[in-house]
Amino acid sequence: MPAETYYIGVDVGTGSVRAGLVKHDGTLVASSTETTITYRDHNDHRIFEQSTNNIWDGMCKTIRAVLSEAKVAPSDVKGLSFDATCSLAVSDMNGDPVVVTKGDKMGEIGDRNVILWADHRAEKEAELINSTGSVVLDYVGGTMSLEMEIPKTLWLKKHMKPERFARCQFFDLPDFLTYRATGDNSRSCCSITCKCSYVPTKSGWQAEFFQKIGLSEFVHNGYKQLGAAEQQVLTAGLPVGKGLSKKAAEELGLLEGTPVGSAVIDAYAGWLGTVAARYRENGKLVETVPSIDESRHRLAACAGTSTCHIVQSRKGVFVNGVWGPYQGAIFPGWWMNEGGQSSTGQLIDFMITTHPAYSKLQQLAEEQKTNIHDVLETELNKACKEHGAASWTDLTKEVHFYPDLHGNRSPIADPRMRGMFTGLALDATLGDLARKYNLTMEAIALQTRHIVDEMNAQGHEITAIYMSGGQAKNTALMRLFANTCGMPVVLPDNSGAAVVLGAAMLGRVAAEVQKREHLNEEQVGEALWDIMVEMTPPGTMVSPSASPAEKKLLEAKYKIFRESIDIQKRWRKQMEEASL
Repeated sequence: MPAETYYIGVDVGTGSVRAGLVKHDGTLVASSTETTITYRDHNDHRIFEQSTNNIWDGMCKTIRAVLSEAKVAPSDVKGLSFDATCSLAVSDMNGDPVVVTKGDKMGEIGDRNVILWADHRAEKEAELINSTGSVVLDYVGGTMSLEMEIPKTLWLKKHMKPERFARCQFFDLPDFLTYRATGDNSRSCCSITCKCSYVPTKSGWQAEFFQKIGLSEFVHNGYKQLGAAEQQVLTAGLPVGKGLSKKAAEELGLLEGTPVGSAVIDAYAGWLGTVAARYRENGKLVETVPSIDESRHRLAACAGTSTCHIVQSRKGVFVNGVWGPYQGAIFPGWWMNEGGQSSTGQLIDFMITTHPAYSKLQQLAEEQKTNIHDVLETELNKACKEHGAASWTDLTKEVHFYPDLHGNRSPIADPRMRGMFTGLALDATLGDLARKYNLTMEAIALQTRHIVDEMNAQGHEITAIYMSGGQAKNTALMRLFANTCGMPVVLPDNSGAAVVLGAAMLGRVAAEVQKREHLNEEQVGEALWDIMVEMTPPGTMVSPSASPAEKKLLEAKYKIFRESIDIQKRWRKQMEEASL
């Protein structure tokens, strides 16, 4: 009997590393998670930093753990790949980490060498970039986010000694991981196109853009610091170099030469692990096998600390305030758009933990041997009964919340946007906390609709949302998504595993492409979609279920949500004029 074949996917999230050992058919055999360290600056809330050494150590532990748990030999692992947050990793030309923390040690060899995606230090650099009118802006929704890699790189140039900056190379984190694993400096189309200002349809790197913003040395050195122009740019899953290096294989507990698939940003791994799913409706599996064309109608929402919204199209669709269109980010010849909310899971946690009644909530959850979300839902249901409200939306209809406490990523693309409340009362009770919990979820759902509406208005044809990430476990939020957006939401079989599964699929692509030489781009794309269909477990559909009365309230809430954006911008302008 032939040995079972396995693939490993590793997800590097905002706060943890998770490895999954996956069978050929997509079955998750074992998983392991290690917490990673995020460094903050107590005097500057914009700063979020990490360490590739810390991340790599977590990867080594988790991969060894899944092999041990499943009692699988390294020789049975036929491929692996990674996904990671779109964070800026900095090393010298030997691959040693370079400190990115402001101060005298910046640019030295050291541990804190990752500027996390959530880091907002590069606001002025993003403003400069957005004033250029460069063609690269056309491919990020018209406005480059300060969360992307080039604003952060420019910030480092401004604050680092020139001789130190000159020895650095800059990676989107997924690409650093494949570099660390293989020693090969090839870059992924996903990372450099989505986050590093590489424009495939315009011959790649844009010399005029880099010269205009003050990074002309990149042009003069042939983009060596970003991944040299002559090096291969790989679409998702293509084999990187000669597979695992001897050193990396020994550290990870795998075999030298194990194929490593070109990595992707974590949200795109969520897309890979969900959009090819069949689904259960009313408990019954819908048997239709989706074609790749069906992906045009399926928005993947990868929802954890933040949320990314990704949809594929045959032609490039330009949407103001929505990143992309990115050609070849996953599939050769196809395009991707990416919307996003900078703070969603993080926002829910913040609204709960900063409320005066939080300690009471924790106490009740402990006494009832349940979680805080169940307690809040019980409180909301009790309040509806007491006040004769037909729904949670009805209960909170007099209060409105705009959720951009950490700026707006999409579709306004304005990091200066902030949160707004209307209808506050002198109330610090658990009941008030429960109402604010519902309002926060409601605001996240309303903003999701705003993003979907803007995408569809410009030519997309989104008819369903496919979830991944921790928020998919929140059934109340998922109902709000379906009811607010007026479309079904498909939940993955295992919300936490979808992203890891997407990464494992890329490991399988690398293994199969390596075996089947001389595949053209179309054949690689066909192989990837077939793998996605085969390995993606069926999801569960949540259909819109709002009563006519609740639907009417949600429509009114959405109108107020949109108006609140205009009001905030108008007030900001009035204050700016008053300050002149």
